[in-house]
Amino acid sequence: MNKIEIVGYKRANLGRTESQAIRAEGNVPCVLYGGSEQVHFYAPAILFRSLIYTPNVYEVTLNIEGTEYRAILQETQFHPVSDTLLHADFLQIVDDKPVKLAVPVRLVGSAPGVQKGGKLVTRVRKLRVKGTVDKIPDFIDVDVSGLDLGKSVRVGQIQVTDIELLEQASNPVASIEIPRALRGQVSAK
Repeated sequence: MNKIEIVGYKRANLGRTESQAIRAEGNVPCVLYGGSEQVHFYAPAILFRSLIYTPNVYEVTLNIEGTEYRAILQETQFHPVSDTLLHADFLQIVDDKPVKLAVPVRLVGSAPGVQKGGKLVTRVRKLRVKGTVDKIPDFIDVDVSGLDLGKSVRVGQIQVTDIELLEQASNPVASIEIPRALRGQVSAK
């Protein structure tokens, strides 16, 4: 899993006016939970850019006034109009305690349906998984080399080790769509 560091500072006061003042200075109010106690802190908004605007999953090292915590980004809140980051929740990583994450899907292989004129469509970009942080992969590889026209790869067909997929087994992950020009030819066979 990729790693990133965010430097933060403890918050003395909690509440709406305090949070608005923190945001006005270009910082983001945050909470770290899942450990022995909750830690309320703030961090510069610029540090979140490489963490949020990417499909990758990161293990975050939070350096809050010299104390380091291992965490994952659990939830973010954005302003409905300006789309600026308003709040971030982090879950502290405890060894041997499973966490739930959304891991990006990576399609591998060459589908015969594409070579026949079909279009490969990704139905799901991320899959929710549960497992310990050291076992969660950067990507979940989905093999599409067996897909023909009109066929799909479903969650239940994906082989993973040491983690549990939390999606419904019947959900399609990738499929080959039949173009309009080929529909008459395929259905005639």
